[in-house]
Amino acid sequence: MKNRLSVEIYGQQYHLTGKASPSHMRQVASHVDEKMRQIADNNPRLDVARLAVLSAVNIADDYLKLKQEYDEIMHLIEDEEP
Repeated sequence: MKNRLSVEIYGQQYHLTGKASPSHMRQVASHVDEKMRQIADNNPRLDVARLAVLSAVNIADDYLKLKQEYDEIMHLIEDEEP
């Protein structure tokens, strides 16, 4: 079952559709909105397209760092198993 939800990101309305719960989709939208606002505060002259790309790059960087940490932890756990 797909959920549909209307969210606001950086002052624009978006209609999201997905299998995730509505609360999860709201949390994702809120995270994107927060990241865009943080970057905009530090770079007030950025247009929305560049702001969105920089936000995506920052979010991808955060994700890849967390994934690397997770992979390292899983490797340590697997090495400790008999």
